Amino acid sequence: MEKLAIITLVVLLFLMMYLCTILYSKLTKERFRNRSLSTKYGKLTEQFLPLVDSYPWDPSYFRFLGSPIDGVQFEADKVIFVEFKSGTSKLSKNQRVIRDLVDQGFVEFRVVRVD
Repeated sequence: MEKLAIITLVVLLFLMMYLCTILYSKLTKERFRNRSLSTKYGKLTEQFLPLVDSYPWDPSYFRFLGSPIDGVQFEADKVIFVEFKSGTSKLSKNQRVIRDLVDQGFVEFRVVRVD
């Protein structure tokens, strides 16, 4: 009788481990899907942020880029690179490099003629 109980417990243990592995795999896929949806939602939202009341400039002069920065705002006296962030999100490494280049004055305007 003891052997049957031990065998039953071992089988149940393996069954539980198998189910945990399946559930962990599904959880990992669901987390990835949620992150992906969040990224897609963020990119879509960024295109409409210049239209909210709190946007400080005239949205008709905003041009969406998406990457590596969200867009460019053209004003009569300046050109502004705009990056939208929410919550505790931070600039990416590439965005920090761009910010630093702008801060240091390493921005140029060039005309490229194509014949």
